[in-house]
Amino acid sequence: KSTPFASQMAAETAAKAAMEHGLKSVEVFVKGPGSGREAAIRALQSTGLEVTMIKDVTPIPHNGCRPPKRRRV
Repeated sequence: KSTPFASQMAAETAAKAAMEHGLKSVEVFVKGPGSGREAAIRALQSTGLEVTMIKDVTPIPHNGCRPPKRRRV
């Protein structure tokens, strides 16, 4: 999620679901920029889950598609 509050709420919901299934440690994969990345990781740690790994899996193009033209105002 892009906002810290939304990502915190989503992470807490995911943590509750994971703990109901009996998980105690998790690996976190974050994708994309945004201020919610750190908030989500902090929320996972505060719920009692042990975060064993944090990995950034943001897709980076190797000069793939041509980006849209620049906006001129």
